[in-house]
Amino acid sequence: MALNKQHSKAPSAPLLEVCVDNSEGLQTAIKAGADRIELCSSLATGGLTPSAGFMAHAAKVCPLPVHALIRPRSGDFCFNAQDISIMEKDIQAASKTGLAGVVIGASKKDARLDLKALAALIKAAGAMDITLHRAFDMVPNFTEALKEAASLGIKRILTSGGSTSATDALPVLQGLIRQGGATMTIMPGGGIGADTVQPLLKIGAREIHASCSSPLAPTDKVANLGFSPLSDRQTDPDKIKALKATLLGS
Repeated sequence: MALNKQHSKAPSAPLLEVCVDNSEGLQTAIKAGADRIELCSSLATGGLTPSAGFMAHAAKVCPLPVHALIRPRSGDFCFNAQDISIMEKDIQAASKTGLAGVVIGASKKDARLDLKALAALIKAAGAMDITLHRAFDMVPNFTEALKEAASLGIKRILTSGGSTSATDALPVLQGLIRQGGATMTIMPGGGIGADTVQPLLKIGAREIHASCSSPLAPTDKVANLGFSPLSDRQTDPDKIKALKATLLGS
């Protein structure tokens, strides 16, 4: 199956990637002006691999590039052989549906990038676009980790600069953007909205990652029976529109 078509965009306008974890959020992001979708499940735990059915649905209905997060469980990013095998199969499922890319990451016990695991996942992805996710934020040395990622052929890193919020790590992100130059895209993510994105654009960020979500109050019975986390959220079209307008006006 042909890969989900890459979305062309004026080079002067920063790109907005929105992460979603259900079909309603996907439709909201498309209609509100996202430029690319990160497809997940369970955003309340930082995002996990979306189901094969959700990937197939997104490939069918989404006119934008869709990148599937490949993360088989919550917690750290130290994956054993069984985890890697599962992730390879999930990448193959994403490829078969025709999605444009995958979002991957893997760490060693000392938090450095697990280059062997990443190489296996990249091999499974074939021609798909690759983003290194925020396992990068755990590394002890960002400069070294960026060089290692580049040596694997990775051309995009999603990072908050190691902070809870990307805007708290502007000097780190600025240094990474300079180091990455024209060959590595540094895509800030973490706590970004229309009211916080300008400092990131001023340091040279050309792609922005955001959830643009608002709290969702579950019904009492759904919450009481444990079928919905108390931190559940929903994609907010007004937040996407506001952030997109800010990017277009930059």
